[in-house]
Amino acid sequence: MTTYLPKTVMITAANSGFGVAFAKRFAAAGCRLILTARSQDKLNKVVQGLGVPVHGVVVDLSDRAAVEAMFAGLPADFRAIDLLINNAGGALGLEPGYAAQIDDWQKMVDVNILGLLYCTRLAIAGMVERKCGHIVNIGSVSGSYAYPGGSVYCASKAFVEQFSRTMRCDLIATQVRVTNIEPGMVETDFSLNRFKGDAERAAKIYAGANPLVADDVAETVFWAATLPPRVNINSIELMPVTQAAGPLAVHRTA
Repeated sequence: MTTYLPKTVMITAANSGFGVAFAKRFAAAGCRLILTARSQDKLNKVVQGLGVPVHGVVVDLSDRAAVEAMFAGLPADFRAIDLLINNAGGALGLEPGYAAQIDDWQKMVDVNILGLLYCTRLAIAGMVERKCGHIVNIGSVSGSYAYPGGSVYCASKAFVEQFSRTMRCDLIATQVRVTNIEPGMVETDFSLNRFKGDAERAAKIYAGANPLVADDVAETVFWAATLPPRVNINSIELMPVTQAAGPLAVHRTA
């Protein structure tokens, strides 16, 4: 049973995967939505049929000035953000650290870390003033369990985990909640983007694994966001039943 419902929900990267699932779940509950995307065409497709007031913005979240302009330009009815879902992020490449592309590293840092920081800082001031609000960061089990080739992606999600914890400490007297959601394997376009359009390679990641789907994560976020305001879910780690954290790796010489 839903005991609390945010009136205005901001979802970053709402054009695919988790973002679309989040938009549909909160729209189904009647929430007013602020949706960001990098593509107007993709954003338009998401907005169609939601059936609730939507303010859509095409923005590069790694551009601080653009993010500041987005928040400054919010219509009056959308300015009191009750829930910010920092969903934007992703991985690029799976090469070992000594062979990875620095441009890929830069892009991951720009979106996974800086974009999240910009949106959080700009949304949270109003929440503190109103003594009501919730920041939900979409982290990853990769922030806790490193894997070969994950280097900067794993590090960026470890940052999100620690940032969520420290923000919770800073906000303890404000009634503002902070939650870090840490999904494991979820079948979305994540791997397709990581492998830069290599559909065959991306499909192999999920083959035979029965992974989670975006709706599973959306339902988890909705649950955490609609608990009584006195309840703060610090973090949730979720995996498909076919996935677990692996043993420590040991390389042995012959």
